[in-house]
Amino acid sequence: MEKIILNNNAKVIKSFNNNILLVMENGKEKILFNKGIGFGKRPGDIVEKGIVVEKIFVIEDKDNQRNFNEILNRVDTKLIALVEEVIAEITDELGEELNENIHVGLIDHLFYAIRRLKDNEEIQNPFLVEIETLYGREFSMACRLATRIKDELGVEIPEGEKGFISLHIHSARNNGKLSNTIKYSFLSNSIVEHVEDRLKIEIDRKSLDYARFLTHIRFAIERIMTDAPIKNDLVDVIKMKYRLSYEIAWETKSIICKVLNIESVSEDEVAYLAMHIERFRVSIENNK
Repeated sequence: MEKIILNNNAKVIKSFNNNILLVMENGKEKILFNKGIGFGKRPGDIVEKGIVVEKIFVIEDKDNQRNFNEILNRVDTKLIALVEEVIAEITDELGEELNENIHVGLIDHLFYAIRRLKDNEEIQNPFLVEIETLYGREFSMACRLATRIKDELGVEIPEGEKGFISLHIHSARNNGKLSNTIKYSFLSNSIVEHVEDRLKIEIDRKSLDYARFLTHIRFAIERIMTDAPIKNDLVDVIKMKYRLSYEIAWETKSIICKVLNIESVSEDEVAYLAMHIERFRVSIENNK
């Protein structure tokens, strides 16, 4: 791991444990990671410039700084340190920087989730299967965090909460756009439910067919959201050969437009969806 040099003196705000410090440097809050860096440090102490650290997370946004400091006043230091360690591990594993919102959003979410769980309250996650299917890597990371919480804090994190943790990780990889992540999951679920209703079937959410179909839906939604249409030279063939599937795909067009707040979806994209609905329908029929 490449070492990082602190360029200026920094004032200690809080020591989370022997290896993690929150400091203020040039008006920016920074989380420093290095073995032994937090040992014996108290608020107001100075970390001198030139010190070598393993990792630095910067919290630049003023709202995030205020919210993070509010979290410091009510959330147990052990939980904050645990989450920050996992965020550092995730950053290393992905090889990419995460949006700074995760330092506020994920810790805040877990604080309230753990409190609810201790009170025997559990909120259901209606998008769990979609999240696990579409964001498998993030879900795996969420499971590891849940294991750490169980081992170190003695709290069992249920599957639904792991799904919510996955969304925080995924949104941090996408510049903090959690609302779009939830929107994608809601839309995917709505399309699948419509296909189920029209074909009068119940789809096994754990099947390979479902995972494959959901992936195609996700890519279609992303193309529509980013205005990156595809060219489908088989539109006329699909309309004639797969009449029912094309009809269902055309009906999903109104669902997509409503959820994404757009005016239309191209006929090429509708035909693309129809093709995958047809493949899905045939696979379901063959497996009966």
